[in-house]
Amino acid sequence: MPISTRSTYGNLTRSAALGLCALAVAISSTAAVAQADKDYPNRPVQLVIGYGAGTIGDVSMRIVAQQLSEQLGKAFIVQNRPGAAGVIAAKAASMAAPDGYTLLLTGNSYAISTAWFKSLPYDVLKDFAPISSVASFDFLVVTQKGSKFKSMQDVIAYAKANPGKLTIATLNPGTTQSLAVDLLKVVAGVDVTAIPYHSSPEAANALLRGDVDIDMDSYAPLQSLLNGGKFDVIATTGRHRVPYLKNVPTVAESGVPNFDVTSWNGIAAPTGVPQPIIDKLSKAISQALASQEVQATAGKLGIEMRGSTPDELQTRMKSEIAKWSDLIEKAHIPKHD
Repeated sequence: MPISTRSTYGNLTRSAALGLCALAVAISSTAAVAQADKDYPNRPVQLVIGYGAGTIGDVSMRIVAQQLSEQLGKAFIVQNRPGAAGVIAAKAASMAAPDGYTLLLTGNSYAISTAWFKSLPYDVLKDFAPISSVASFDFLVVTQKGSKFKSMQDVIAYAKANPGKLTIATLNPGTTQSLAVDLLKVVAGVDVTAIPYHSSPEAANALLRGDVDIDMDSYAPLQSLLNGGKFDVIATTGRHRVPYLKNVPTVAESGVPNFDVTSWNGIAAPTGVPQPIIDKLSKAISQALASQEVQATAGKLGIEMRGSTPDELQTRMKSEIAKWSDLIEKAHIPKHD
């Protein structure tokens, strides 16, 4: 049977037309995405955080939000979603559209959650795209003015001679403050008793009343009591001495060389946000944090504010997850359901 050239030609023509149509749609779609990336942001951006108003995470994020609003011309709005060790905030952010208009304040609290919870409704490494670091701060080890504990050496010596009797105020289990006490137990080989409180002011007031021997917390909530001469700082918890307390040694310098606790946070977005938007935000955040206004405000609160690349933030998150997972295993801390 002879082959119909008209039929073959018609099929080829229709195929070519469909191909050209598909190509046109793809080009149009790519152009639309590129234009959307270029115009970003063209409406307000939500910054979801897992902390209440007035906390260090909230304060640092509001500083960044103000700067980003001024730089990029659209409002960056802080949305507080506290509770469940940040799980509520992260779950909400992970379910948002990957368009750059919902961002999450991530950080070491999420590294701890990943290590501490048996399961989570998200994967902090897979479900979020890192953008930039924002802030970091060490904790202070403080005692009542006139306490018999004048140094960390005094604390360690007393704890070893009196197992279980030394009391340290912390925040609720699963927080960095709480795990810092567990880390001290492991690396210093001491038995101390952690007394958890719901908030930093409650923990500070417990020390003020003499209900506990030590409080271990960030500078901001302790600032007024330190300035009022109620507390003494005997050590800081990071790897290096803090700029605002240069004469105060670190815990590591005080005979516990493997002790290093620094709280930190950063900004991430749901996975799938176009790379040009990630890059634009990362650059804007770094520029915002480098401003004199931000640095001056951060210094007063005992916070170091500095941006990073997305890769650097991801590397830090992986390192912190490994660190806290190792501690939880060594300290035999039960995992949370």
